[in-house]
Amino acid sequence: MTERNAEGRLHHLAVGSGDVERLARFYREFFGLSERARHLDERGWLRSVWLDLEGSLLMIELTDKPPQAVEGVGAGPFLLAFRIAPAERLRLESKLEAGGHPIEARTAFTSYTRDVDGNRIAISHHPLSPVDLDAGTTEKP
Repeated sequence: MTERNAEGRLHHLAVGSGDVERLARFYREFFGLSERARHLDERGWLRSVWLDLEGSLLMIELTDKPPQAVEGVGAGPFLLAFRIAPAERLRLESKLEAGGHPIEARTAFTSYTRDVDGNRIAISHHPLSPVDLDAGTTEKP
């Protein structure tokens, strides 16, 4: 690919859930994600909700498969990390904990918890942007 998209390369991240509305509500409430689209199946039941990640989408898709618990670094996708300002960290940690989502681990820049389906998520104010990875880091989740 020679031409770079002005909004980045990630088009969407899809997450399966047995309760699409509940999971979408979690990301709207705690991370302020706005809804971009809602899709129904042939019966008229909710099949998916697409949330805006400011240049890409979080697509929450209906599945009948049970959630898979991931601890630490797993094979395949194992973490959804949200960039936050350093000043937001304590406020958001408190909001998550008050909402029943305890902080499981912390590093100097990142806090880890779970969404309502048990997916591992993080809030991070790591000073390196994803494109600065050449500089390296010693932070471990």
